[in-house]
Amino acid sequence: MKNQRNQQFVSSLIMIGLVIIVILAISGCATTVPVTAKFPEPPGKGAMTVCPDLQKLKDNAKLSDVANTVTVNYSTYYECAVKTDAWQEWYRIQRHIFEGVGK
Repeated sequence: MKNQRNQQFVSSLIMIGLVIIVILAISGCATTVPVTAKFPEPPGKGAMTVCPDLQKLKDNAKLSDVANTVTVNYSTYYECAVKTDAWQEWYRIQRHIFEGVGK
């Protein structure tokens, strides 16, 4: 009789312990504070600078002036294109990482 009471008492304690563990596990997943992730800062100031305007020819430009202006404009354009492409690639990667965190 005494042994049966002890077994019931131990069984009750085990059940109460399991219920407490389940309640703690469930309540541990909930939070009252909203969790917001911050999007990372850009990689540097070089990516954030505005591309310069291309040079314009004067009305009375010589052929050598045309060639010089075209050369400068091509290099300016491709320099800006490289910065823009790098910025877009960085943004796509960071956005993919940022959106994948919450899943």
